[in-house]
Amino acid sequence: MKIFNPFVISLFIIIPFVFSCKNESNTSENEEISRLKVGMWRTVLKVENEKELPFIFELQSDTTLVIHNGVERIEVSDIVINGDSITIQAPVFEGVFKGKMISSELIKGDFIKPSLDRVVPFTMAFGEDKRFTISKKPKANISGNWETMFSPNTEEDSYIGKGTFNQEGGKVTGTFRTTTGDYRFLEGVMEGDSLKLSTFDGAHAFLFEAKVTDSAMAGFFYSGNHWKEPFVAKRNESFELPSANSLTYLKEGYDRLAFSFPNNEGELISLEDDRFKDKVVVVQIMGTWCPNCLDETKYYLEYLKKHKNKDLEFVALSFEYAKTEEKALMAINRLIEVLEVPYPVLLAQYGTTNKKKANEKLPMLNHVLSYPTSMFIDKKGKVRKIHTGFNGPATGEKYVVFKTEFESFMTELLEE
Repeated sequence: MKIFNPFVISLFIIIPFVFSCKNESNTSENEEISRLKVGMWRTVLKVENEKELPFIFELQSDTTLVIHNGVERIEVSDIVINGDSITIQAPVFEGVFKGKMISSELIKGDFIKPSLDRVVPFTMAFGEDKRFTISKKPKANISGNWETMFSPNTEEDSYIGKGTFNQEGGKVTGTFRTTTGDYRFLEGVMEGDSLKLSTFDGAHAFLFEAKVTDSAMAGFFYSGNHWKEPFVAKRNESFELPSANSLTYLKEGYDRLAFSFPNNEGELISLEDDRFKDKVVVVQIMGTWCPNCLDETKYYLEYLKKHKNKDLEFVALSFEYAKTEEKALMAINRLIEVLEVPYPVLLAQYGTTNKKKANEKLPMLNHVLSYPTSMFIDKKGKVRKIHTGFNGPATGEKYVVFKTEFESFMTELLEE
């Protein structure tokens, strides 16, 4: 005969209730974390020498954020949240943030560029909208033009640049231009005699720090946690960089460009193809990893929408650092899809972006100096001009000048 024990019955009733409460508590906590707070966030990347490289973004929803660099806005809409894990994929570029949500106001993890095996630790914190804090009044105003030398006193590595800045109080915006392009939208502060500028564009994370007087500055340029170099600059309102149309040219004995590379569907494309015959052709040397190339491509797409012409063709030659052909083609397809590029983007090289290797693919050029470089071919197939680098939107007046000159030259070629 079994004896009825009310205590045992009560125990079985209580135990499921306890487990049920615990599961509901975990679910509630995970839901709270997954609902990151909408608003301004500050990200800090740990770069070379334990330096902190900050940038600001606005989280608009669980799937969209907007990066702020001065007046620039970069929308990122590829965000995946799984439990307390979050992945934020940069637009077009392969760089990706992989992190853990510590709370609804804090994320920690790594910014990763897989093809280059680069990993940069980061922290994202809600409620901060200042890139750099200011505790001292600025001792100098750097508004104006600065003649700059990067890696001075080193024959092989040194190169010139031009800094153009605007300072209001302690806030500084502007950029450095070089013969191969610009460092895009920089934003930062003057604190005492210290200048700090940074930017993050989805591909590159740049930090500039310098000690400044009214007429000189000296400091270091950091790119992620893999590159650091010194730079010096002096005020020079009349300083100009060499003409971008004189740096790259055809070797003696050549007046034409020749190549044959596969497009994203594996078809070989050549300038001898019927689609290019008797037409003006703009040939881009570029890479999907290159922010200046992205800026240039966006401008070309803008131009094509406004100036449709049956006698005009564009074609891009993409030099990719992706380790495999498959991954390089994935990057090209992503660029074509995101920007809706209507012209061929050819895979010229993968596994390296070494410019000497690139020059081997285009031996008629004196050198491949910059990504991007654009070559302009007339209706008879002759190379009429080669433009090295690109003055993007961050360069202000120089960008306007480039667009004016480009459109004028295109009109000239098309009317011939």
